Amino acid sequence: MPRVSAADGLAELLDRQHSVASRRQLLDLGMRDNAMQYRVRAGGPWQALLPGVYLAASGAPSFPQKEMAALLYAGPGSLITGPVALMHHSVRSSAGTDLIDVLVPVERQRASTGFARLHRTARMPDRTCSVGPVLLARAPRAVADTVRLLTDLRDVRAVVADAVQIGRCSLGELAGELSGGPVRGSAMFRSALAEVADGIRSTAEGDLRDLIKAARLPAPLFNPSLFLDDVFLARPDAWWPRAGVAAEVDSRAWHLSPGHWDRTRHRHDLMGAAGIIVLHFSPRDLRTKPALVAGQIRDALARGHDRPPLPIRTVPAS
Repeated sequence: MPRVSAADGLAELLDRQHSVASRRQLLDLGMRDNAMQYRVRAGGPWQALLPGVYLAASGAPSFPQKEMAALLYAGPGSLITGPVALMHHSVRSSAGTDLIDVLVPVERQRASTGFARLHRTARMPDRTCSVGPVLLARAPRAVADTVRLLTDLRDVRAVVADAVQIGRCSLGELAGELSGGPVRGSAMFRSALAEVADGIRSTAEGDLRDLIKAARLPAPLFNPSLFLDDVFLARPDAWWPRAGVAAEVDSRAWHLSPGHWDRTRHRHDLMGAAGIIVLHFSPRDLRTKPALVAGQIRDALARGHDRPPLPIRTVPAS
């Protein structure tokens, strides 16, 4: 039986790294390979999470332990990116987190395995952030790496719009990631970024934009600020200034909160009192009844053009 006494510094290392350690770290502490293998034997107190990476506990590993394991397997200087990094940045993504995406320097020859998906890159970020011992790519890089994994424009649009709207990154930062990153797989990223620059702030608003373009309706302003004299009225999803028509995509989930519903009703009352024709659509309407929605917008625009322009001051979205 191999000697299994604890190496000096082992407790501190495990405490610092969510009970996860690499073979190299253990060797540096003076632990022999046969002692490691004895600990991860069937029924032993440890387990191997990835090649050369051990968890000093039995049972299912926690997510932070898997993140730590992925970084240790990837090697020094690696960073978690993609959907898992976005999760830490509070940016929503439809991409799953079963795989942990890790950036590694381009010269490192190491393959993906298990739950660790490695991405060799010559563009390792200069700036990083962290959650405890777990090192992360900053939000702009994580957004760019995530959207290149997605195959649906609506999903790409949702990630880009959410990251900008909640203030995790700016349009300029995302534009920098787009121009500095690979051209391959960037078409949807480029399209979604252009939409957000035009004022699109959600997937549903993007669907409204697509419907308007497909129906060949006049292009509106998205998310402008409307004022009557110096009084702020609203910031509708879509606005046709000459016709005085506003369109809003009303999500039932958004209105489950009484406070949100009261604010929405007050905003609509202000627009109606100023003579604005306000149209309401659900996200489902946009997907399942596009012809009906287009017809309602077309009719409202015709009514609006038959009257004098409203004295509404419009400030486009920044």
